[in-house]
Amino acid sequence: MFNDTLLTAVEDELERRAWRLRFSDELEARFEADTQRKRSRSLVVAGLISAVIYCVFLINDYSFRPDSFTTALILRIGVMLPIGLPILWWVYRGVPPPLRETLMASTVIVATVVSCLIFVSSSVAYSYLDVFSFGLILLVGNIVYSLRFSYACVSSAISIFIILGFVLHYEPMPPEVKRLAIFTIIAQALFTLMANYRFERSERTSYLHVLKEKLRAGYYFQDNQKLTQMSVTDSLTNLANRRQFDAVFPVRWQEAADKGLCLGLMVIDIDHFKAYNDYYGHPQGDVCLQQVAKAMQANSRDSDLVVRFGGEEFLVLMTNATPETAIPAAERIRCSVEALGIPNHGSSAHSVVTISIGIALLRPAVGLTPADLLLKADEALYEAKRQGRNRIREASLVDSPSSDDAVGSLGISAR
Repeated sequence: MFNDTLLTAVEDELERRAWRLRFSDELEARFEADTQRKRSRSLVVAGLISAVIYCVFLINDYSFRPDSFTTALILRIGVMLPIGLPILWWVYRGVPPPLRETLMASTVIVATVVSCLIFVSSSVAYSYLDVFSFGLILLVGNIVYSLRFSYACVSSAISIFIILGFVLHYEPMPPEVKRLAIFTIIAQALFTLMANYRFERSERTSYLHVLKEKLRAGYYFQDNQKLTQMSVTDSLTNLANRRQFDAVFPVRWQEAADKGLCLGLMVIDIDHFKAYNDYYGHPQGDVCLQQVAKAMQANSRDSDLVVRFGGEEFLVLMTNATPETAIPAAERIRCSVEALGIPNHGSSAHSVVTISIGIALLRPAVGLTPADLLLKADEALYEAKRQGRNRIREASLVDSPSSDDAVGSLGISAR
């Protein structure tokens, strides 16, 4: 149900993208959760590279304004790095998305202030040309960091106002150069913001398409699972069907052979079921089958495979079976069905629905096959039917160790 709502929200966003960037609250939260880790690492890498380049500009400071190189060194190394590196560490460790964007945007603003302070600290001729490099700071925030668009707009606007405040009051800089510098910086801000908007829009649109395909793939997977389950499940009783039994039986046989364990099999038949169907009709016969199947499933181990083999015949495949566990299990199933008290007037006026069970236990060995176990259990069921029904019979145990032969052939009459 949640996936249905999410898929609808994704499709709605794709239809009405227009110029809007932010998603609906639910989808925005999903977007941030899915991209948080990757984005944080990307920001940290971009921040470290930018910090190195920012410090490399000391070479420019030394050659361009030797009179204030010490000031530049203190501001770049002693101020910018102690502020920027802890911010990158916090972002790397993981902070909420709004705080993450705010912290990264703050490094852009601090870098602008530091650069402006270095700029006004010198009066050397032509050192003011350094202003034209301030656009690189905006480039870092809007393109390299690729801040979320709203944060990029705010940090760019604040940075421009800071630059204007320093440039307009810097006397050594000619007015015409000031105008050119301000125009260039504003143009760089606008161009980089346009690119930033396109980057974020592209990222978000791509995310929507990928999420849509993932959700659809999930539906296909669920559908395939349902189809697979349907193909190996009896639709009337919800038990395993013969197809599933045919697939599982050889696997369980091999597992028992590898571990040296016995495999047990019950073949179960509903007594006088044809008479029941003839008397009550097939719809009521289906209800009877469902009730009997439910009783069998409820009284079997979780590890046992309960199968509707066909018509009114059922199987119970038991792993790691012994006479001490298999026989009481069969008796428990027989009693549970009889205890349902389903009338069977098609058989006699006082009859209830009962079952007959044939059991076989076999330790897989060379020369034996799964068919041998099924044959033995079927023969035991025939014997139970021949002796009066509503009872359990165990087949002769085909097993190589002589110690197990004592189990032999057991006849257990219903109480």
